[in-house]
Amino acid sequence: MTTEKPFIYLDNAATTKPFSDVLDSYNKANEAYFGNASSVHFLGANSLNILNKAKQQILEFLKLRNHEVIFTSGATEAINLAIKGYCLKNQNRGKHIITSIYEHPAVSESIKQLVDLFGFEVTYLNIDKNGVVDLEQLKKSIREDTILVAIMAANNEIGSVNNLKEISFCLSSYPKICFFSDTTQAIGKLNVEYYYCDMFVIAGHKIHGLKGTGCLIKKKNINLLPITNGGGQQDDYRSGTIDVPGCISLAKAIRLNFLKLKHNFDYVCTLRDSLLKYLDSNKEEFEINSYYDNPYIVNFSSKKHKASVIVEGLSNNGIYVSTISACHSKKEKVSNVVLALKHDDKLASNTIRVSFSFDNTLEDVDAFINNIKKVIEGIRQ
Repeated sequence: MTTEKPFIYLDNAATTKPFSDVLDSYNKANEAYFGNASSVHFLGANSLNILNKAKQQILEFLKLRNHEVIFTSGATEAINLAIKGYCLKNQNRGKHIITSIYEHPAVSESIKQLVDLFGFEVTYLNIDKNGVVDLEQLKKSIREDTILVAIMAANNEIGSVNNLKEISFCLSSYPKICFFSDTTQAIGKLNVEYYYCDMFVIAGHKIHGLKGTGCLIKKKNINLLPITNGGGQQDDYRSGTIDVPGCISLAKAIRLNFLKLKHNFDYVCTLRDSLLKYLDSNKEEFEINSYYDNPYIVNFSSKKHKASVIVEGLSNNGIYVSTISACHSKKEKVSNVVLALKHDDKLASNTIRVSFSFDNTLEDVDAFINNIKKVIEGIRQ
């Protein structure tokens, strides 16, 4: 008989452990609503009805009236549909895109494909010393042919939070510009006014939901070119048989997060503050790259040692954190986000990201601190 080695999981920005209630909801829905929502018979109508209820619940949690939900397999698919779908559908109005230098690869690579294959032009916005986009640069970058602005809500590496309201106000005099935001790291964690976005996305696995679930939420007047063609499901925006149980589980995960959003935020602040206190007292060893507006992500650089060695040492002791982000870690050794923030190659190549959940405890933080001390001491020897 084997026993599992206990571990401390501090990589919640990469993915989260599903709620038990979400798993239960998914399993029950698979039994009760297995009918194809496109079928005209009773079981199909039942599935379509519960699917529409899930959409309505999501919009209610987000306090939205003029938006609609398109279910996808996650944020990456939703981002591709939003960016490519909007730009290709509306390219007769212009072919200029504005984005930031520190977007998720799903955003930056989608835009790159539009540039490489379809002749779009892109302007990249810098970030300031607080890790947010430069709004003055945004205003100056708007052109007559600008049709899309894509700026994330919360950065997935350093956690900095852009003000969606202010960005929206900058664009208010330009009716043909669509404002898209990658809100993957903000949903269910931060108090964000999502109605300022024309389009934004949700990934189930980032909020204690299931992998393979997500959605694009857009204003009703936004038209997209479908990226996936076929049976015309979801108003022809995303063809394919809909995973009704997955959609129900996503609505459940969103509900559970929003019910305790403020409580969880305040609680995670105590975890963040405990870690920052240690890091701040060891400035000769660490450089903090994160800011106080988002407690869920603490990013810092090791000044004297390789971050990869530290992370491996922590992992060997059952403490799981990351270097840059899960979407970059196997491809790049340098954090372009920290490089843009600190302008220091050494700091950018030795970043460590700790990302919290309400599941974590102060004891977890203490264990992390004690173990990173031991790992560093071991490296010195």
